[in-house]
Amino acid sequence: MTETVENAGAARPNVVFIVADDLGYADLGCYGGRDASFGRVSPVLDGLAANGLRFTQGYSNSPVCSPTRFALATARYQYRLRGGADEPINSRSRGSSVLGLPPSQPTVASLLKNVGYRTALMGKWHLGYPPHFGPLRSGYEEYFGPMSGGVDYWTHCSGGGAHDLWFGEEERQEEGYLTDLISRRSVDYIERMAQHREQPFFLSVHYTAPHWPWETRDEPQVSQAVAGQLFHLDGGNVDTYRRMIHHMDEGIGWIMDALRRHGLERDTLVIFTSDNGGERFSDSWPLVGGKMDLTEGGIRVPWIAHWPAAVRAGGVSAQHCMTMDWSATVLDAAGVAPDADHPLDGVSLLDVLREPAQTFERALYWRMKHRQQRALRRGDWKYLRVDEHDYLFNLARDERERANQAARDPERLAAMRADWERWSETVPPIPEDAAVHTGYSTKDMPAR
Repeated sequence: MTETVENAGAARPNVVFIVADDLGYADLGCYGGRDASFGRVSPVLDGLAANGLRFTQGYSNSPVCSPTRFALATARYQYRLRGGADEPINSRSRGSSVLGLPPSQPTVASLLKNVGYRTALMGKWHLGYPPHFGPLRSGYEEYFGPMSGGVDYWTHCSGGGAHDLWFGEEERQEEGYLTDLISRRSVDYIERMAQHREQPFFLSVHYTAPHWPWETRDEPQVSQAVAGQLFHLDGGNVDTYRRMIHHMDEGIGWIMDALRRHGLERDTLVIFTSDNGGERFSDSWPLVGGKMDLTEGGIRVPWIAHWPAAVRAGGVSAQHCMTMDWSATVLDAAGVAPDADHPLDGVSLLDVLREPAQTFERALYWRMKHRQQRALRRGDWKYLRVDEHDYLFNLARDERERANQAARDPERLAAMRADWERWSETVPPIPEDAAVHTGYSTKDMPAR
């Protein structure tokens, strides 16, 4: 007799944790995205959502890359670690003994490894460079990918022009389009793990797609034009951007095919999300803003969970949650307790995965040095500060954050401001030397 989802999940699941880079809330078909000139942009991810659970109120811990990745790795607010204060850390941090994820900090990977999981990261790290930092020092047994924030898809060089593709802690050359290399390495890992079923595995697949530069699988010549200027301010278009997403989606299809081929799909929790909201060519409808903004378009992102043994097909959840909750959920699904000296800020969503209609109150807090931003989401309401201006929005009525309720409801505004300020006292202040790297400004393109 086939086991039902109610009785499933006793064994420790395999986990494949997939993270896109700078993906907009509505870039995927299952989140309302439009078809491209070549057809559907994300048929594989749309299928995972249809056969799993899709969250409509899922957020990233930050509207920019590396801070979210600190939270993802630790299941704690990124503000607790010095490296998480830079917005973001970049290739200029190479050699720094400060800007990175300390090896002494317990991580999801290290906690899982300690209880017998095999662990690997294929893709973007962005949490500091060896010899002080690196995936192998933070719980991963295997690593393939770039250490920095952005690299050329063909030359694999970072913004400063340095080669940045690593096998463990060794830099090596590898020919090919980076999105495909990450996908194929992930498939190879699953193939190898399938030969050792006595041990579950934790595979992080952190794509750089669809982060700039704007290069598709069919355009290796573009890398010559963007050498040393990866922001690619004079290039790209919506069609190229959608093709980059489609290449990632195809690679996720290869990963899912490998799981099915070896009979691993049912007992593998597959998670998909983005590290922050979209960049210049992304679609975030109906949200406003994008990367670097604490408006909804900068932090609300796709969240998909696929786990046939425990998650019913076709579910939709309105649970409020953020990146570090995914990390706490992985630990809970594996039956792993957090380190007593590093209590989690993330909250497990395991009960929501099993019963999507079940939601609970979850207050979400953010802060940014960039434009002195701060935000609090509690229930339907959001308190937001940008450039010393305070706003109040009812997101149930106004997801675009255009109808400011601050003057109409000053008591609620004051209460939410005080709530945010009490929370802010529980994390370290932003260091004066924390850097903000925007990459470009209104002199390069008009404001959103």
